[in-house]
Amino acid sequence: MPELPEVAALADFLDARLRGSSLAKVQIVSFAVLKTADPPVSALEGRTVTGVGRHGKFVDLDAGGLHLVFHLARAGWVRVTDAPTGAVLKKGGGHIAARLSFSGGDRALDLDLTEAGTKKSLAMYVVRDPADVPGIAALGPDPFSPGFDVDALAGILAGSSQQIKGVLRSQGVIAGIGNAYSDEILHAAKTSPFAIASSLDRAAVERLYDAIHDILGTALAEAAGKPPSELKDAKRSHMRVHGRTGEACPVCGDTVREVSFADTALQYCPSCQTKGKILADRRTSRFLK
Repeated sequence: MPELPEVAALADFLDARLRGSSLAKVQIVSFAVLKTADPPVSALEGRTVTGVGRHGKFVDLDAGGLHLVFHLARAGWVRVTDAPTGAVLKKGGGHIAARLSFSGGDRALDLDLTEAGTKKSLAMYVVRDPADVPGIAALGPDPFSPGFDVDALAGILAGSSQQIKGVLRSQGVIAGIGNAYSDEILHAAKTSPFAIASSLDRAAVERLYDAIHDILGTALAEAAGKPPSELKDAKRSHMRVHGRTGEACPVCGDTVREVSFADTALQYCPSCQTKGKILADRRTSRFLK
């Protein structure tokens, strides 16, 4: 799933390519992708793109006062093809959920929203205000917003009885962090993913705050300027524990471990994060001895 660094890089890439172009045609291919009916998607056609931005993990394309907002979910991505083909796509077929065709000199291109797999979660909205998208209206603070300081994070954690892994992933608490970067942040902060948020002392909160900015800041710098086709590999190449079950931790050399759940998994280093203890998986409710 693309998270804050990849979505930010994608928004910047699209802003540079699309600003000033005309949204000539919108084709909805998947019946499930469009989540709004008013304004109609046809109202976008002929409008000029005035900018592309980001809200958490949502991409916001401003088309002359109407906003086309999309969320790529777990298996969604974008494909950019220079020079629109004009082809009419068959509804309900293939991995393409929607095609946006742009005209305007060297800015002419097709932008496909794609989704792999059978579970369809990619979402597209046409709204007058980005806050009309429920997921955007419910977002917590962005990690790089001016008001998100260590005291703000301490206040958030003090009021939560959830495990810290879940808190970091909750978009209504902090916007933009998902499964992968929460693993990386907790590893850098030397914090167990199972730790209860409100149990963290001031030193642990400060380590976590620093890790959020260090991990995401580094990832933002690495993703900046890359086209969409390179962003997934760039993300994977810098992961220390996420997706690296069974490999050696690059910090201490211990074996990276995994906890699996029904539809996801987390990775962590026992020596760095849990004082050597192996965390229980979903089949048990306590530490394994």
